[in-house]
Amino acid sequence: MDKINNNRNFMKSNYKDMENIVTDQMKDLPQPPLQKGYEKDSEIIDLIPIEKVKIINDNLIQNIGNRKSHRQYNDKPLTLEELSFLLWASQGVKSVYERNNKSYATFRTVPSAGARHPFETYLLINNVTGLREGLYRYLAIEHKLIFISELKNQSEKIIEATLGQKFTGTATAVFIWSCVSYRGEWRYNIAAHKAMLLDAGHICQNLYLACEGIEAGACAIGAYDQEKIDNIIDVDGENEFSVYLSPVGKY
Repeated sequence: MDKINNNRNFMKSNYKDMENIVTDQMKDLPQPPLQKGYEKDSEIIDLIPIEKVKIINDNLIQNIGNRKSHRQYNDKPLTLEELSFLLWASQGVKSVYERNNKSYATFRTVPSAGARHPFETYLLINNVTGLREGLYRYLAIEHKLIFISELKNQSEKIIEATLGQKFTGTATAVFIWSCVSYRGEWRYNIAAHKAMLLDAGHICQNLYLACEGIEAGACAIGAYDQEKIDNIIDVDGENEFSVYLSPVGKY
């Protein structure tokens, strides 16, 4: 019962506890980067600019009404155009806000507390036209993909890491969102963590609605093995760790 009560308290507002806290932002400490970096010789894939993307269903009322979780997918691949749309809809950067001649925040297609946007989007690609199987990361500011690595037996690994949910291994792509927690902590200290989890929900809901636009389905997953998912996306599990994922596929 103590753990349940602790978790209930975590869900409540704790901004009163912030009154005597001096955040790292208040201390004028350098803010963390808005996006993870990468090696100069990395394999970068251009995505389709959103202004050139055409979707099948653009009726928002209809898409909201049709939204549901899909756990059965067919063998039809996603196109690069469709994947570009899903990435833009769930984490796309509309503009970068400058302060004191430095990039201070990104304004995106989803809200985030203080425009901190603490998430990185990783993708396990199984069946996307023009892309080989493997692990990728979305470069939201540039609207590009970076290829990270090939994963041996990746379908089996994602099924095992999602506690035996077999449909994750049949998806055309699996979206995995990690949290770089200091992006939020720098500004909000102990109040950051609830806000960051709320932000994750905004991202996945946009993915659901975007999927309806291309006649595809998503299924939000919060039941997974933390260490195994972190190992799949190759993060340290402390400063960056997985918090949410969703397979996507045609149905």
